[in-house]
Amino acid sequence: MIALFSLALLFFASSLHVEAQDSESRIKVYANRGDNITLPCRLDGLSSLFGNRIKWTKLEDDSTETDVLMSMGFHKKTYGNYQDRVYLLEADDNDATLVFTNLDLKDYGTYRCEIINGMNDKTVEVDLELQGEDSLSFTGVVFPYSPPLGRYNLNFQNAEAACLEQDAVVASFEQLYAEWKSGLDWCNAGWLNDGTVQYPITKPREPCGGARTLAGLRNYGRRDKSNSRYDVFCFTASIQGRFYYLIQPKKLNYDEAVNACMRDGAEIAKVGHMYAAWKLLGYDRCDAGWLADGSVRYPISRPRKNCSPTEAAVRLVGFPNKKQQLYGVYCFKPQP
Repeated sequence: MIALFSLALLFFASSLHVEAQDSESRIKVYANRGDNITLPCRLDGLSSLFGNRIKWTKLEDDSTETDVLMSMGFHKKTYGNYQDRVYLLEADDNDATLVFTNLDLKDYGTYRCEIINGMNDKTVEVDLELQGEDSLSFTGVVFPYSPPLGRYNLNFQNAEAACLEQDAVVASFEQLYAEWKSGLDWCNAGWLNDGTVQYPITKPREPCGGARTLAGLRNYGRRDKSNSRYDVFCFTASIQGRFYYLIQPKKLNYDEAVNACMRDGAEIAKVGHMYAAWKLLGYDRCDAGWLADGSVRYPISRPRKNCSPTEAAVRLVGFPNKKQQLYGVYCFKPQP
């Protein structure tokens, strides 16, 4: 594994970070959006790649598999949106490593490499997770999210979709733990990407697990992904574009806000854009503005009276009637 990782670093100057799991058949890879990375899979101990059947699939949450790549000697095929974005590294006869180019948020998840070689079949699973700018730490921001319907309305599949809609992915335990160590305190339980439901408490109190309990992550354990409903903890890393408050002569309703950003050559910003700009860039603005999900929020990096007097935070005004002309708007211009 060490030799393979060293080889991968020679091929790619990306922020790839690999962790061995409980056994050789489980690996974690952390990478940024837009990276070119490798998902390791070796055939050590088997005869040769030539003539072996190699199959890469993505494991979906409903227990189905999505085909990514099939290989039989010189014959190779990629599928769906993986076409022209993945290929086998094939650094030597024993290498079935998958090369991934231009990572997108929808690419994150668990992949399975199957090598069919007569009696010597082998399976490796790789968890591909979103990483921040620093490949050795969880640089980014975890934020709790609930939809306009209110608290505890998301099953796991809805939670994944909700995070993607906000330019984020469902957070991992490690990412939530790092955010808790940085001071995140939130009393609503939310999904994590391993299917558990947890919430971080830095100030123990009665409604949040009890006043006499220790600070930490409260863990409800694994829940039924289809029928259980909670909030979700999302994770977003680098912001790839410009986030800004659009100055307007008057307050706007939601449709006017969307159109104002479009006229400025931008799109209405998402919740993940605001959190990334606030946490990673120190963005500070005491003006409540519409976001794409219909919420109204504002980011405060410098606590002060009438804005956020006690702490730096992204403040949620709520999900008001979209016809109300009471707010400004935050826009986002993606990098060209």
